[in-house]
Amino acid sequence: MTDSMLRAPAEVKYAEELDWLESVDDGPKPFSWRLSPRMVRLFILGSERADGLDREIPQKWFGDRSFVERAIVTLASDRGLLLIGDPGTGKSWLAELLSAAISRNSTLVVQGTAGTTEDHIKYSWNVSMVIAKGQSRESMIPSPIMTAMERGVIGRFEELTRSTSDVQDALISILSEKYVSIPELDEDNTVFARPGFSIIATANSRDRGVNDLSSALKRRFNFVRIPVVTNRRSEAEIVRFRTAELMRRHRIEVEVPPTLLDILLQSFADLRAAAASATSDDEKLESALSTAEQIGVLEDAILHSQFFGDRALGARTLAGSLVGSLARRSPEDLAILNKFWHGVVEPRGRKDADGPWQDFLEGGREAIETLS
Repeated sequence: MTDSMLRAPAEVKYAEELDWLESVDDGPKPFSWRLSPRMVRLFILGSERADGLDREIPQKWFGDRSFVERAIVTLASDRGLLLIGDPGTGKSWLAELLSAAISRNSTLVVQGTAGTTEDHIKYSWNVSMVIAKGQSRESMIPSPIMTAMERGVIGRFEELTRSTSDVQDALISILSEKYVSIPELDEDNTVFARPGFSIIATANSRDRGVNDLSSALKRRFNFVRIPVVTNRRSEAEIVRFRTAELMRRHRIEVEVPPTLLDILLQSFADLRAAAASATSDDEKLESALSTAEQIGVLEDAILHSQFFGDRALGARTLAGSLVGSLARRSPEDLAILNKFWHGVVEPRGRKDADGPWQDFLEGGREAIETLS
């Protein structure tokens, strides 16, 4: 089934694993949860010997255990959960895994934008059916959030702070009253949330000030702040895991040389340090320099090597992908990358005259010159 989908949701991708966990799960389950809180955590963070399972469950989200546990406890209390953090910290992936493990459905999603309206979180109407038969429950089109309420499962709201205050106000009523009124109908005009319903929302900390959350809405969410991964080992695990998943989609099996992964991680760490010491936005790359962007750079480099190179990933190709991915503004970003290449990469290339840093240096120079 996953072969027919460009990107299978977590409950489809890990269906066999979830079935097995459900079959051996003897823990107490809140509401209509498919797995107990302990098994939800195990599904997301992976199994350990102390768990005493007959099979290994791989880790799918890499981060502090306490963040996952707090998220699970929040959903077990039927409060809304707000995952907040910088771009690329894995908020949406964690929300998807939680929904898949708890409800076996992670696709009831509303994407927050400036164009999101109250209809997107409540309901709208099938105009042709209304003209033919009038307004009724049959002619109503429930939103993903209303569907989650009716089924007693998890609904998701992506980029909450990008939505207008009207939409946020409508969400307050759903989170507090746990029902939606349908004033257009005389009968059967209230949809009540079934036990198990909750909302996982995400918010980008860089969007602060776009549409700030009201104090009333904040009170109805438990906040879990997802920090940027700073541990080198953890970040390497994330990049390896997610890149391998993306490559399987292309039916490509590739081993990333440890030296090239080190170069990628070190380059991003140096660029982050430079951004942190910058005195103005003009001295910072537009990129958030997140772990997700490292994965994108590595995926681009691997595919370029497979399709247009000798199939083996090289430092020169990696450098070209990094420059091409991060140079979003011209000439500002190119100037920053050029300074980085001269001040940081070049000294390393001199010390590693016959090694990958020298190839990385040359590949970056060529890419910067081409884009300039």
